[in-house]
Amino acid sequence: MIRLQQVNLHLGTKIILQNADLTVHDGHKLAVVGANGAGKSTLFKLLLQQLVPDQGELYLPKNWRVAHMAQEVAASEQSALDYVLDGHQEFRRIQTAIEQAEAAQKDLELASLHGEFELIHGYQVPQLGQTMLAGLGFKQEQMALPVSAFSGGWRMRLNLAKALIMPSDLLLLDEPTNHLDLDASLWLESFLQKYRGTLLLISHDRDFIDSVVDGIVHLHQQNITLYSGNYEDFERRRAERLAQQQSLYEQQQAQIAHIESFITRFKAKASKAKQAQSRVKALERMERIAPAHVDSQFHFEFPNADKYSDPLINLQQADIGYGSHVQLSKVNVTLRPGDRIGLLGANGAGKSTLIKAIVGELTLMAGEYFGGEYLSVGYFAQHQVDELDLRLSPAEHLQRLIPEATDQQVRNFLGGFGFHGDQALEVCEQFSGGELARLALARIAWLKPNLLILDEPTNHLDLDMRHALTLALQNYDGAIVVVSHDRHLLANTVDQFYLVHQGGVKEFEGDLEDYRVFITQSEDDGVVAVESKTSEHSAEAKKEKKRREAEIRKQLSPLKKAVEKLEAKVESLQAQLADIEEQLADTSLYEATQKEKLRALLGEQSQAKKQLEEDEEQWIEQLEALEQLEAQLNL
Repeated sequence: MIRLQQVNLHLGTKIILQNADLTVHDGHKLAVVGANGAGKSTLFKLLLQQLVPDQGELYLPKNWRVAHMAQEVAASEQSALDYVLDGHQEFRRIQTAIEQAEAAQKDLELASLHGEFELIHGYQVPQLGQTMLAGLGFKQEQMALPVSAFSGGWRMRLNLAKALIMPSDLLLLDEPTNHLDLDASLWLESFLQKYRGTLLLISHDRDFIDSVVDGIVHLHQQNITLYSGNYEDFERRRAERLAQQQSLYEQQQAQIAHIESFITRFKAKASKAKQAQSRVKALERMERIAPAHVDSQFHFEFPNADKYSDPLINLQQADIGYGSHVQLSKVNVTLRPGDRIGLLGANGAGKSTLIKAIVGELTLMAGEYFGGEYLSVGYFAQHQVDELDLRLSPAEHLQRLIPEATDQQVRNFLGGFGFHGDQALEVCEQFSGGELARLALARIAWLKPNLLILDEPTNHLDLDMRHALTLALQNYDGAIVVVSHDRHLLANTVDQFYLVHQGGVKEFEGDLEDYRVFITQSEDDGVVAVESKTSEHSAEAKKEKKRREAEIRKQLSPLKKAVEKLEAKVESLQAQLADIEEQLADTSLYEATQKEKLRALLGEQSQAKKQLEEDEEQWIEQLEALEQLEAQLNL
């Protein structure tokens, strides 16, 4: 158990914690949330004993093994796999001792060491390291490359794997999804769901949080509050508290009205019933959580363009790649005003390559590219952030784009992106990654594009800014193409997915849950391929296939029964409602002497309708699950 009692902590003159209390029980999985600068990373430093409280007590069990994700990694010639295996300290200790005992021919000591090695499942650790690296997007051949061969983002993935492979009682992860694509993020989510220790997680990815944690640690105004439930529960309870403050009520109602407007537009536009159902559910959930963000400093929009072409961009039979290598072939993509597209696909599949072709950074190797007369592209990617001139202020960045804009127009616009007062005039040299990302988004919005291309726009953005970005995209009339590991952003801003896979681009028929099933199936197939080390028709592969099919069949039978039972309940309720409506059609029922009977019938009708709605929703969900299992069985 972790316990903070009446903890005070200062960093310089800044008060981080004041009389803060927190108790974390063994096995709890908690997300640590709060505004930038609230002390989330500082809390981690306390738990890692890199800081000590100025006052109060911090209790952490002495025998606990604490694993954490380092934020930096030096370049070295050590292989990626060996670097990760170093995280399993007990494995390395015994491995080194065995090598020394073998060299010294100490047979008795060697036997004892091999026994210890068996106890920690040492012979499986290298395979575990490979599985983790594969889950985080590394190809088999990359695992033997030196650490120095990887960029900063990929080195962060190595740090993550190094933390995960260490047997631990407490795992501390600070923004683990920041450098991950959607596939790797989903793998990590699955891993953490199975983790048996205590987990403290700093993340701005709300769907990731909701899938992993059972509590929220909120740092606010130098204090710590623990909430049970996931982030959605936390927001609802915080919203209830904020809604009681009269000064925020009007803002709250305006934001809810905005979201309801988007839901109405979306329902009218959605062409696929299954996608529509999942999107609308997510959007309706947003209506409840919106009030929790009414006190946010971020309220901005992407102004709609003055002119549009239709189509904006058209790629026909396009071959796209680098040098003489074709990465994507025969690509057909048309972007029209109002299109809202999310790109799915594994890391390295070619999502960024496709985007570079769309924005004209990459010349087609074959095929045709058409750009509309009034095409105006707003393109956000990490390299746009890295290329900002840090000697300029946010105001100067915008004034250079539109020199005729007044100082007040510039400052008003920047205020929505969180650059208030003198900060709009400060040079960017001391800005954080999140502040620079906000400035890059502001520069794009300032030019009023009619096509937004966003490649991982939420990296370094906190939850309030992500919420503001989601609302801004909902209200944008132009076309958008989004690549993101943030499923909440995707689910609430796009209505169509394209899958970049195996050298091609095609429309993905399904939603994000379907994509989870797709990549899980792909991973299972990949595991079978690695383990068999022969063709897919080998005896081992066939055996594995039969095993998976048997597991699926085990799930099918109870699921079919549940579907049949719910279907029967739905039919029964529909018949009951039809009978009630037939009785209500009798005009004599509305006479004064029949008042009690009418009231009873209306009560039965209301109850039956409510029950029918609940049963139909369960029936559809179970039916979809059944269809997915049957589809897996038929692959």
